Amino acid sequence: MTRKKPYTALIAPGIFLAYRRNASVGTWSVKCNGWLKRFALADDHEDANGETVMNYWQALDHAKSLARAGEGNSEQPISVGEAIDAYEADLETRGGRKYNATQLRLHLTDGLKSKAVALLTERELRDWRAGLVKAGLKPSSADRIGRSLKAALALAARSDKRITNAAAWRNGLKKLPDAEVARNVILPDQTVTALVSGSYDEDREFGLLVDVLAETGARESQVFRLTPADLQDHLTAPRLMIPTSRKGKNRKIEYRPLPISTRLAQALRKQAAGRAAHALLFEKMWNLATTFRPVVEHLGLGPDVTPYALRHSSIVRQLLKGVPTRVVAAHHDTSVAMIEKNYSRYIIGDPSEALTRATLLDFEKPLSLVQAA
Repeated sequence: MTRKKPYTALIAPGIFLAYRRNASVGTWSVKCNGWLKRFALADDHEDANGETVMNYWQALDHAKSLARAGEGNSEQPISVGEAIDAYEADLETRGGRKYNATQLRLHLTDGLKSKAVALLTERELRDWRAGLVKAGLKPSSADRIGRSLKAALALAARSDKRITNAAAWRNGLKKLPDAEVARNVILPDQTVTALVSGSYDEDREFGLLVDVLAETGARESQVFRLTPADLQDHLTAPRLMIPTSRKGKNRKIEYRPLPISTRLAQALRKQAAGRAAHALLFEKMWNLATTFRPVVEHLGLGPDVTPYALRHSSIVRQLLKGVPTRVVAAHHDTSVAMIEKNYSRYIIGDPSEALTRATLLDFEKPLSLVQAA
């Protein structure tokens, strides 16, 4: 019988299986310690598949698993939206890029945000990411956003033993075939200059932040950890001691000197004035994804121009000036392998190229058979 209030059955101490008969099809929910969570349709009109449609026995097992797997945990299962909030807070604690969480939140549907992490299926995650590409997002961008979601869900799973469906995001968000194609945005020097100038027009401190990103090619997370003590303010050869990121397996923070212009050193000297030596140089944690966008639009640039384009441009600028690949990699806190993988077309002056070039034949002056012999 159709009714608003669900039918409930006690299936274990403190755990109820709820069935609500709607006008079209019934739904299964679990009720435990004051919270009620719907998790599947009932098999009233179609065969059960064990995921989105369940029969009574499947619903019974799933309700117990959802409510009891985390012993002593009486809270409502965490939603995807809450998982992203926790992921963003974790990024901030570890000095990571909050930009990843911001982009992820922008591309999630309300339905997916409100769904319990423990109820996610491989199919809906795969369909969600496919929808991003269908809407015009590049496969590499969709894959990057998918990796951020995987990180958020994995963090939630480590905090709640009721989340036992890690295979859903491991399989549903596998790397896309076309995601390996590098589409790094490289900007001309005059465009980088215009972006820095426009950022100063937006806000002085924000402009200084973008100035540092453009001149050093460092990541946002690295610049946000700078302190006045990291400025080695030599009058003619100033440097910044840039902290390494926590990317990769090495989580130990080291500091590497990067040369900066006397112009930028003077601006940083003013920023550091009155601050304790080990206080943050940039106290305000700017959301670059939001604040940078008006500057980009004012210059008539496309949506693919993000603050990270300043890093790509810095790497390419050094490569085109003949800076050795190993030095470029060290200055940008990455590996030679990653530089060669993503920027190989810009590498000039490679010793192996000169050796290979010396073996090329000159077909305008063909050798005689006697010379060839």
